[in-house]
Amino acid sequence: MDFSDIFARYEGFVAEVDAIFSKVKEAHPEAVKCAEGCDDCCYALFDLSLVEAMYLNQKFNEQFSGAARSNVMQRADKADREAYKIKRKVFKASQEGRQAAEILDEIAAMRVRCPLLDEDNRCDLYDYRPVTCRLYGIPTAYGGESRTCGLSDFKPGDSYPTVNMEQVHERLYNLSRELVASINTKHVGMEEILVPVSMALMNKYDEDYLGIVEGAESQESDCGSCGGGHTWEVKGPEKERHAAPGGIGDLRPPSGDEE
Repeated sequence: MDFSDIFARYEGFVAEVDAIFSKVKEAHPEAVKCAEGCDDCCYALFDLSLVEAMYLNQKFNEQFSGAARSNVMQRADKADREAYKIKRKVFKASQEGRQAAEILDEIAAMRVRCPLLDEDNRCDLYDYRPVTCRLYGIPTAYGGESRTCGLSDFKPGDSYPTVNMEQVHERLYNLSRELVASINTKHVGMEEILVPVSMALMNKYDEDYLGIVEGAESQESDCGSCGGGHTWEVKGPEKERHAAPGGIGDLRPPSGDEE
C-alpha cells in the first residue's frame, strides 16, 4: 500500500501550520514562550486523525528498531493504559449529563506523558510531530472558545491572531477521507477514527486493520473492529460536515481563557 501522495499533501498542510506558528511568534515574541527543552505540551491529551496516525506510525517504523523501538513501545503501552482510565472517567461524566465544555476543561487539566518523550525530555520524532504539537504555544479556538498555553504570556482581553481548530480538524478529516477512498475497505466510517499517539504507535496499519478486500466488496462492516483506540470526542450538537472555507489562520480575538 502506497500512501505517499496523501502523506505528501499532509506534509504540505503541516508546512502551512508551521508558517502560521512562525507568523504569530514573529508578531508576538514576548507572548510565545515555546523554546528548546520545554515539554509542557508533551503531557497534553489529544487525538490524531487517521492520516496523522498512519503517517506517524510509518515514520516510527522507519526510524526505530531493536531496543530503541521496544523502549518506545513500552512507554506507549503505559501511556495507553493511563489514557484508558481517563477515558472511562470521561464516559461516565458524559453519561451523567455533564456539559461537553466542562468535561473538555477537565481533560485539558489531565496529564499523560507522551510515549515519544525520551529520558532526556526530547521528542523522538520531533520532525514528524502531529499538528496539535505544532500549534500548542499560540492562541487557538474551538467552538467559539479561545485557549492559550498556560505558560504563554498572551494577555486576556487583548486581540491576537487565533487558529481556528475546527478548520484544522476539517482539513485533516478530508485528508483521512481521501486516504480511505484510495483503498478498497470493508469498514464503514474509517475516516472518523481518532486515536492517541500511544495507539498510533502500537497499531499495525496493515491490510487486516484497514479491512482491505478484493473485488467489489467494500463498506460492509462498522469500523469498531479497527483497533480499539481511545478517543476523546465528547458529543455536542450534531452539525453537517462541510469543507472548511479558506485557510486555517482565522484571525479573530481570543476570549482570554487559558488551559
